[in-house]
Amino acid sequence: MAIERTVEIADARLHYEVRGEGPVLVVLGSPMDARPFLPVAEALADDYTVVTADPRGINRSRLNDPEQDSPPDVRADDVAAILSDLGAASADMFGSSGGATTGLAVVARHPGLLRTLVAHEPPLMALLPNAAEHFKAADENVAVFHREGLGAAWMRFMVNIGVDPGAGPPQLGEPSEQDIADGAYFFGHVLQGTVTYEPDIEALKRGRTRVIVGVGASTAADGMITDATSKALAERLGIGTTEFPGGHGGFMEQPGEFAEVLKSVLAAG
Repeated sequence: MAIERTVEIADARLHYEVRGEGPVLVVLGSPMDARPFLPVAEALADDYTVVTADPRGINRSRLNDPEQDSPPDVRADDVAAILSDLGAASADMFGSSGGATTGLAVVARHPGLLRTLVAHEPPLMALLPNAAEHFKAADENVAVFHREGLGAAWMRFMVNIGVDPGAGPPQLGEPSEQDIADGAYFFGHVLQGTVTYEPDIEALKRGRTRVIVGVGASTAADGMITDATSKALAERLGIGTTEFPGGHGGFMEQPGEFAEVLKSVLAAG
């Protein structure tokens, strides 16, 4: 059973949940809130004190100024604030998608806070040869959001990252008011800062944190751009990638199998 907690910081009220016992493991995404991680968090809770959270500006993590942007460096400071509130001097972290980008920023900004970071498919467009094209696509995506609305922006975003918007499962009902608000915050204040983030490779190399770059087993076949960005990061760090079950959302698709692989990766450190 999860314990829900909040921590007040200067510009926000951050919501996080704690479940299980053992070494502290932060499980985080962006822009998704804690809910998609519930199954894998439950599967990990027998071995870890699992911390999940809503990123700033998303769902239950409320900003004093709703128009404030949410770049990875600021989200990294939020992770440090949550761990401080929990009384954890150090932790392991699994970050997926924008959450992986957040984790990379934690390693650079808070040396030694993380023992191991598993960065699962960070969308680091800055590491690609055609980075400028991806930056422009993100700018255009935001413009579409403001001009044509959230539905059109999501369709364009999926195409940009390599997803066929007609190939996925049908939507289960209409999006809630919270879904709409979270999507609007993503396009208005999260997307550009996340897409253009360039990790501090030298800080990642010299730091005490063990960095693992995770890639989904089906991500390349799925056509997702995060296969290329993950491999580009691993190459810059001089390491290989570690395969996880499923694709970009493997932690949702196969939570039990995904948790077992994650536990083995963490134990290897």
